[in-house]
Amino acid sequence: MMSLMKIIINVSSAVLCEINKENMPKKLKDIPIFKSEDKEREFWANEDSTDFIDWEKGEVSVLPNLKPTTRTISLRMSESMLNQIRLIANQRDVPYQSLIKMFLKDRIKEELKSN
Repeated sequence: MMSLMKIIINVSSAVLCEINKENMPKKLKDIPIFKSEDKEREFWANEDSTDFIDWEKGEVSVLPNLKPTTRTISLRMSESMLNQIRLIANQRDVPYQSLIKMFLKDRIKEELKSN
């Protein structure tokens, strides 16, 4: 039967080994070369990226010229509603279509908060 002191020493040694493993730099795997985007997508869907990339060394990138994709839609509304929107847009000195987008964005934010 092991003495209590020997058990404590063994547990302490195991804990120290685990702490040392966490402090050691992790050996990263090489990222494979993919034959297609589909193969790459499938690979990353099943792999942990931290085995390949040290995210602690990552840097924030700013892409100032990147614009969100937009799509043209057709929207039917009454003449009176359109005239009211144009009046408000004129008072705020913004294009009426931009004002509509602002109104929609605000309303979507409200809806998502309440859900």
